[in-house]
Amino acid sequence: MIAHTPKPPYYAVIFTTLRNNIDEGYSEMANQMLRLAKLQPGFLGEESVREEIGITISYWESLEAIAKWKNNTKHIQAQQLGKEKWYKRYKLRVARVERDTEF
Repeated sequence: MIAHTPKPPYYAVIFTTLRNNIDEGYSEMANQMLRLAKLQPGFLGEESVREEIGITISYWESLEAIAKWKNNTKHIQAQQLGKEKWYKRYKLRVARVERDTEF
């Protein structure tokens, strides 16, 4: 599903991953993190695909909202599990959205 976002500017956090072969608890944690992110002030939406490369883009109204999400205790625990169990590699990017159009 394509996220419904407000008129720019806003921010996109782009999380790109390469998974290993361990699935133990991954889907449950990903779903839990999405539910938790939706409760965070400043969360605007998300888009995610998981194939060979996983890409999740979350949209936020401010850099402060992103920082609060990054420092959420449960999110920190999930980050650590990702490094220890689920990911071979990941990259995180934060970008300011200046323009969006849709059809």
